[in-house]
Amino acid sequence: MRLFCHNISFRYPNAENDVFRNLSYQISEPGFNALFGPSGVGKTSFARIISGEIKNFSGEISSQGIARIAYSYNLERLPGWSGVGTHIEQNIPPAQKRLKDELINVFGLENCIHLRFSQLSMGQKNRVNLLRYLLEGFDLLIMDESLANVDEQTRETIILKIKEIFPETLFLYISHNVIEVSKFCKDILVFRGHEKSPLMVRGQNLRAGQALNQSVLDKTMLEIMNASV
Repeated sequence: MRLFCHNISFRYPNAENDVFRNLSYQISEPGFNALFGPSGVGKTSFARIISGEIKNFSGEISSQGIARIAYSYNLERLPGWSGVGTHIEQNIPPAQKRLKDELINVFGLENCIHLRFSQLSMGQKNRVNLLRYLLEGFDLLIMDESLANVDEQTRETIILKIKEIFPETLFLYISHNVIEVSKFCKDILVFRGHEKSPLMVRGQNLRAGQALNQSVLDKTMLEIMNASV
């Protein structure tokens, strides 16, 4: 599976500047890839272009072996009156029940499954939304701050489990957390604002059971911060 983005340019209506110009990017191997940068530099806009939600851009996007791109973002919400467990049961294939039970446990949602969505905290809502996407089937999943408001240890547990369960799937992970993307992502595209082209940094791509190389992590974070300047 591969995704190719060639010379992508985009500007919001009535804006003076392009969000980005002539941006080329590709994902050619399974695993976690990242978009990194401060708010307002174009990460979400680029993700929405890849997902097909934004269509008024110039350039070309093509893919090989990708039938479905899913886009999960941290402000997405189920109806407040919806029961979490009932909604999930109604929207996933029956064959996914075993995976559903495993993910509910990994995500720490055992005590939430019988509640209404409106009764959950922000972090619980984000975990429920992400769980729902993981059960629906996809070739590329864009995770746009999907684990915002979730504590660090739980986020790491979830990321490592996703890598374990979906080793041949493409992920595009969007985060403001430089440590997180440096540790768990393979290729990190650093957005730097409309006046500078994004730069690519190689991450540590940590998996379950692997030891963290602190010197490599420090080097990666330094490269990302220098690229952000």
